[in-house]
Amino acid sequence: MNMPEIHVEELKKDPEFLANIKRLEQECIAEESIAKGYQLLDAQLVIEAPEEEINDIFTFIVNTAFDRLAEYLTSHKKFDVTHDIEERAIARAIYEHAIQRYSENDTKSAKEMFLVLHHTFELAELKDAMMVHACAVMAGKAFEEFIETMVDVRGIDAQDPLAFFIQSFTQPTDILLTMFAKQVAIAKEELKVLEASSDA
Repeated sequence: MNMPEIHVEELKKDPEFLANIKRLEQECIAEESIAKGYQLLDAQLVIEAPEEEINDIFTFIVNTAFDRLAEYLTSHKKFDVTHDIEERAIARAIYEHAIQRYSENDTKSAKEMFLVLHHTFELAELKDAMMVHACAVMAGKAFEEFIETMVDVRGIDAQDPLAFFIQSFTQPTDILLTMFAKQVAIAKEELKVLEASSDA
Protein backbone atom coordinates (compact mmCIF):
# COMPACT_ATOMS: atom_id res chain seq x y z
CA MET A 1 0.00 0.00 0.00
CA ASN A 2 1.49 3.35 -1.07
CA MET A 3 0.98 6.10 1.43
CA PRO A 4 0.14 9.44 -0.19
CA GLU A 5 3.07 11.79 0.03
CA ILE A 6 2.58 14.27 2.84
CA HIS A 7 3.52 17.85 2.04
CA VAL A 8 4.52 19.16 5.45
CA GLU A 9 4.74 22.81 4.45
CA GLU A 10 1.24 22.71 2.95
CA LEU A 11 -0.17 21.05 6.07
CA LYS A 12 1.43 23.68 8.31
CA LYS A 13 -0.64 26.30 6.46
CA ASP A 14 -3.80 24.22 6.01
CA PRO A 15 -6.46 25.93 8.19
CA GLU A 16 -8.61 22.77 8.35
CA PHE A 17 -5.70 20.59 9.48
CA LEU A 18 -4.61 23.18 12.06
CA ALA A 19 -8.20 23.54 13.32
CA ASN A 20 -8.37 19.73 13.69
CA ILE A 21 -5.17 19.77 15.75
CA LYS A 22 -6.59 22.50 17.99
CA ARG A 23 -9.87 20.57 18.44
CA LEU A 24 -7.96 17.35 19.17
CA GLU A 25 -5.86 19.19 21.75
CA GLN A 26 -8.96 20.51 23.54
CA GLU A 27 -10.75 17.13 23.46
CA CYS A 28 -7.63 15.30 24.60
CA ILE A 29 -7.32 17.50 27.71
CA ALA A 30 -11.07 17.75 28.44
CA GLU A 31 -11.56 13.97 28.17
CA GLU A 32 -8.10 13.10 29.55
CA SER A 33 -7.91 10.77 26.55
CA ILE A 34 -4.59 9.05 25.93
CA ALA A 35 -5.80 7.67 22.59
CA LYS A 36 -6.45 11.25 21.44
CA GLY A 37 -3.09 12.24 22.93
CA TYR A 38 -1.41 9.76 20.56
CA GLN A 39 -3.43 11.12 17.60
CA LEU A 40 -2.35 14.62 18.55
CA LEU A 41 1.26 13.48 18.89
CA ASP A 42 1.17 11.89 15.41
CA ALA A 43 -0.30 15.08 13.91
CA GLN A 44 2.31 17.28 15.65
CA LEU A 45 5.13 15.00 14.47
CA VAL A 46 3.84 15.21 10.87
CA ILE A 47 3.98 19.01 10.86
CA GLU A 48 7.30 18.94 12.77
CA ALA A 49 5.92 20.93 15.71
CA PRO A 50 8.38 22.50 18.18
CA GLU A 51 10.07 19.95 20.45
CA GLU A 52 8.57 21.62 23.53
CA GLU A 53 4.99 21.01 22.28
CA ILE A 54 5.80 17.38 21.46
CA ASN A 55 7.37 16.89 24.91
CA ASP A 56 4.27 18.40 26.54
CA ILE A 57 2.07 15.82 24.79
CA PHE A 58 4.43 13.00 25.79
CA THR A 59 4.31 14.16 29.41
CA PHE A 60 0.50 14.34 29.31
CA ILE A 61 0.31 10.79 27.84
CA VAL A 62 2.70 9.24 30.36
CA ASN A 63 1.31 11.02 33.44
CA THR A 64 -2.31 10.30 32.53
CA ALA A 65 -1.46 6.66 31.75
CA PHE A 66 0.16 6.16 35.16
CA ASP A 67 -2.82 7.80 36.90
CA ARG A 68 -5.13 5.40 35.05
CA LEU A 69 -2.87 2.43 35.83
CA ALA A 70 -3.03 3.28 39.54
CA GLU A 71 -6.86 3.33 39.31
CA TYR A 72 -6.86 -0.04 37.51
CA LEU A 73 -4.57 -1.61 40.11
CA THR A 74 -6.70 -0.27 42.96
CA SER A 75 -9.96 -1.47 41.41
CA HIS A 76 -8.37 -4.71 40.08
CA LYS A 77 -9.42 -3.94 36.53
CA LYS A 78 -7.63 -5.58 33.59
CA PHE A 79 -6.71 -3.93 30.27
CA ASP A 80 -8.93 -4.95 27.37
CA VAL A 81 -6.47 -4.00 24.63
CA THR A 82 -8.32 -5.95 21.94
CA HIS A 83 -11.61 -4.02 22.04
CA ASP A 84 -11.01 -0.79 23.94
CA ILE A 85 -8.96 1.87 22.12
CA GLU A 86 -8.43 3.97 25.25
CA GLU A 87 -7.23 0.99 27.32
CA ARG A 88 -4.90 -0.01 24.49
CA ALA A 89 -3.46 3.53 24.51
CA ILE A 90 -2.93 3.42 28.31
CA ALA A 91 -1.13 0.08 28.05
CA ARG A 92 0.92 1.33 25.10
CA ALA A 93 2.08 4.40 27.06
CA ILE A 94 3.15 2.27 30.05
CA TYR A 95 4.86 -0.23 27.75
CA GLU A 96 6.73 2.45 25.77
CA HIS A 97 7.86 4.00 29.06
CA ALA A 98 9.06 0.59 30.28
CA ILE A 99 10.98 0.03 27.03
CA GLN A 100 12.56 3.48 27.38
CA ARG A 101 13.60 2.68 30.96
CA TYR A 102 15.05 -0.65 29.78
CA SER A 103 17.00 1.05 26.97
CA GLU A 104 18.39 3.52 29.53
CA ASN A 105 19.50 0.65 31.82
CA ASP A 106 16.98 1.49 34.53
CA THR A 107 16.35 -2.23 34.90
CA LYS A 108 14.49 -2.05 38.22
CA SER A 109 11.77 0.28 36.84
CA ALA A 110 11.61 -1.61 33.53
CA LYS A 111 11.15 -4.98 35.24
CA GLU A 112 8.47 -3.61 37.58
CA MET A 113 6.52 -2.07 34.70
CA PHE A 114 6.69 -5.24 32.58
CA LEU A 115 5.42 -7.26 35.57
CA VAL A 116 2.60 -4.79 36.22
CA LEU A 117 1.60 -5.05 32.53
CA HIS A 118 1.75 -8.85 32.79
CA HIS A 119 -0.59 -8.56 35.79
CA THR A 120 -3.03 -6.12 34.15
CA PHE A 121 -3.29 -7.65 30.65
CA GLU A 122 -6.32 -9.83 29.94
CA LEU A 123 -4.86 -11.30 26.73
CA ALA A 124 -2.78 -14.44 27.40
CA GLU A 125 -0.28 -13.81 24.56
CA LEU A 126 0.48 -10.34 25.86
CA LYS A 127 0.72 -11.54 29.47
CA ASP A 128 3.32 -14.11 28.41
CA ALA A 129 5.19 -11.61 26.21
CA MET A 130 5.47 -9.19 29.15
CA MET A 131 6.78 -12.01 31.34
CA VAL A 132 9.47 -12.70 28.69
CA HIS A 133 10.43 -9.00 28.79
CA ALA A 134 10.63 -9.01 32.60
CA CYS A 135 12.67 -12.24 32.64
CA ALA A 136 15.13 -10.88 30.06
CA VAL A 137 15.70 -7.87 32.33
CA MET A 138 16.06 -10.09 35.40
CA ALA A 139 18.51 -12.37 33.58
CA GLY A 140 20.73 -9.33 33.04
CA LYS A 141 20.26 -9.07 29.28
CA ALA A 142 21.05 -5.59 28.02
CA PHE A 143 18.32 -3.92 25.95
CA GLU A 144 20.35 -4.20 22.69
CA GLU A 145 20.99 -7.89 23.34
CA PHE A 146 17.28 -8.47 24.00
CA ILE A 147 16.32 -6.80 20.70
CA GLU A 148 19.08 -8.41 18.64
CA THR A 149 18.98 -11.96 19.98
CA MET A 150 15.46 -12.52 21.27
CA VAL A 151 13.05 -10.42 19.21
CA ASP A 152 11.84 -11.69 15.84
CA VAL A 153 11.37 -8.46 13.92
CA ARG A 154 10.00 -10.32 10.87
CA GLY A 155 7.13 -11.59 12.99
CA ILE A 156 5.76 -8.07 13.50
CA ASP A 157 2.59 -7.34 11.54
CA ALA A 158 2.36 -3.58 10.98
CA GLN A 159 -1.42 -3.88 10.39
CA ASP A 160 -1.96 -5.40 13.84
CA PRO A 161 -3.33 -2.77 16.27
CA LEU A 162 -1.20 -4.42 18.96
CA ALA A 163 2.00 -4.31 16.87
CA PHE A 164 3.70 -1.83 19.20
CA PHE A 165 3.88 -4.53 21.90
CA ILE A 166 6.76 -6.90 21.12
CA GLN A 167 5.19 -10.35 21.05
CA SER A 168 7.20 -12.26 18.44
CA PHE A 169 10.42 -13.81 19.63
CA THR A 170 13.13 -15.92 18.04
CA GLN A 171 11.77 -18.91 19.96
CA PRO A 172 8.21 -19.81 21.01
CA THR A 173 7.15 -17.93 24.14
CA ASP A 174 6.50 -21.11 26.17
CA ILE A 175 10.04 -22.36 25.44
CA LEU A 176 11.51 -19.00 26.49
CA LEU A 177 9.51 -19.06 29.72
CA THR A 178 10.80 -22.60 30.41
CA MET A 179 14.37 -21.41 29.80
CA PHE A 180 13.72 -18.50 32.18
CA ALA A 181 12.14 -20.80 34.81
CA LYS A 182 14.28 -19.33 37.60
CA GLN A 183 13.32 -15.73 36.72
CA VAL A 184 9.64 -16.70 36.27
CA ALA A 185 9.61 -18.16 39.80
CA ILE A 186 11.07 -14.95 41.24
CA ALA A 187 8.66 -12.82 39.19
CA LYS A 188 5.68 -14.85 40.43
CA GLU A 189 6.79 -14.25 44.02
CA GLU A 190 6.95 -10.51 43.33
CA LEU A 191 3.55 -10.60 41.64
CA LYS A 192 1.96 -12.14 44.74
CA VAL A 193 1.94 -8.65 46.26
CA LEU A 194 -0.33 -7.40 43.44
CA GLU A 195 -2.41 -10.56 43.50
CA ALA A 196 -2.79 -10.46 47.28
CA SER A 197 -4.07 -6.89 47.12
CA SER A 198 -6.61 -7.95 44.48
CA ASP A 199 -7.88 -10.74 46.74
CA ALA A 200 -8.22 -8.38 49.68
